[in-house]
Amino acid sequence: MHSYALHGVHGRALPVGTGVKLANPNLEVMVAGGDGDGYSIGAGHFVHAVRRNVDMSYIVMDNRIYGLTKGQASPTSREDFETSTTPEGPQQPPVNPLALALAAGGTFIAQSFATDAQRHAEIVQKAIEHDGFGFVNVFSPCVTFNDVDTYEYFRENLADVAEEGHDPSDYETAKDKILDNEREYQGVLWQDEHSTAYDEQHALDENMSVMTNGAPDGAMDLVREFY
Repeated sequence: MHSYALHGVHGRALPVGTGVKLANPNLEVMVAGGDGDGYSIGAGHFVHAVRRNVDMSYIVMDNRIYGLTKGQASPTSREDFETSTTPEGPQQPPVNPLALALAAGGTFIAQSFATDAQRHAEIVQKAIEHDGFGFVNVFSPCVTFNDVDTYEYFRENLADVAEEGHDPSDYETAKDKILDNEREYQGVLWQDEHSTAYDEQHALDENMSVMTNGAPDGAMDLVREFY
């Protein structure tokens, strides 16, 4: 298949991206998702993708709400955030995706803000250049269903760790910031400078996506039968 992108099943984008990268290590693979799919139905895939440390990037648009399905609480919604399905709030603490990634052995953990385009691009570029799984959680306010975590809220409360002189290779300091529930951070919080990607560890450098002898006999008949 010749394409620059493809859509996977809701919550299952990471296994698809992992397969693409391992089949053809020459490709620069980026996976995009949201807080609703990535940290709920796709949470298991997220944890294992992080710990495998395949050389790819995962960009999550976190608006702390299910925006496309009319405003239900998502895994990152605040405990008291009122929605049509949780009129008294979810009544449980939100998932901390950065902490989840750190606990799973993440080697690159960052956060950015959708409207700070230049800074966001810098952070994503660092995730791409990282030797391993580059995870970026992007604050992407939903103007329709979330009137709490707004653009104005993030502009007033977001602290850039680079401006504070943060060293992303300092694990203990990174952990303290990731577990800090009182502040919102932007920037690269943790990066393992000694990270070795899964594909490199297992010497997966061959393009396995090319079938020199063409498709196996009967393969196209099977495709037509189901599609």
